[in-house]
Amino acid sequence: MKWTFTSNPEVYAGAAEAWLLRDPVRNTVLITILRAIRGGLWGDDVLMGWAERDGETVASALQTASHPLLLADMPEEAVRELAAVLIEAERKVPAVTGPLVLAETFAAAWWRPGLERRSERLYRLGSLVPPSHLPEGGARTASGEDLELLVEWTTAFQIDAGGHAPPDLTPLIASRIGRHELVLWEVDGRSVACAGASAPIAGMSRVGPVYTPPEERGKGYGTAVTHAVTAKVRSEGATEVLLFTDLSNPTSNAIYQAIGYRPVADYASIVFA
Repeated sequence: MKWTFTSNPEVYAGAAEAWLLRDPVRNTVLITILRAIRGGLWGDDVLMGWAERDGETVASALQTASHPLLLADMPEEAVRELAAVLIEAERKVPAVTGPLVLAETFAAAWWRPGLERRSERLYRLGSLVPPSHLPEGGARTASGEDLELLVEWTTAFQIDAGGHAPPDLTPLIASRIGRHELVLWEVDGRSVACAGASAPIAGMSRVGPVYTPPEERGKGYGTAVTHAVTAKVRSEGATEVLLFTDLSNPTSNAIYQAIGYRPVADYASIVFA
């Protein structure tokens, strides 16, 4: 097995995209990040790799700037070899994210200890079920006028999830608004929650983020906007709709299951010293 790396998204896509698309559910993160890289969001500061055995791609990984290393669904052997190659190359890897067993395999092989862990669960939509209680208000697709608010809310979401402020998210949010991926829930013209869902790729769309500011929580807005954005991408041709939840938040896990999402697999993000 041999790992090859590039910063050219088209070279990477030529080697790994078809393999990733064989399982767009479990490889959802790498597939959607590749589209963003192709759109120029991270420039040249990316590491994209794939491993081959007997001329066939069998594994893939991706890292943008100083973000976590993202693991595709691949053999554990490939993960251990990936860690060895990156250690030899003195690659900086602040964290790793991927299927639970694979993230733990990489962490066990990495030269720095893991300090923090975030446990997540991947869900896929079965049959979409209307919320048991629909709050007042309604959904609308975000426009350019919502950019500042959505950058603020998405930044707050990432701080809640990761404990630290991300880089400027304006280019990312602007591109998502341009693709009509973000939805707001409004009450009397006032935005009270938001949810995003990636434009379908090979029939797959991933919901996220879902954010309600603290002062508006507990009113059903998050459930309503998640249902709305899910219905939107289903109408746009998505046959697989996915989302990740934080396993430390039982409320959100219960809410998503109530509207039709079912567990697929557990994932983990491990931050290194």
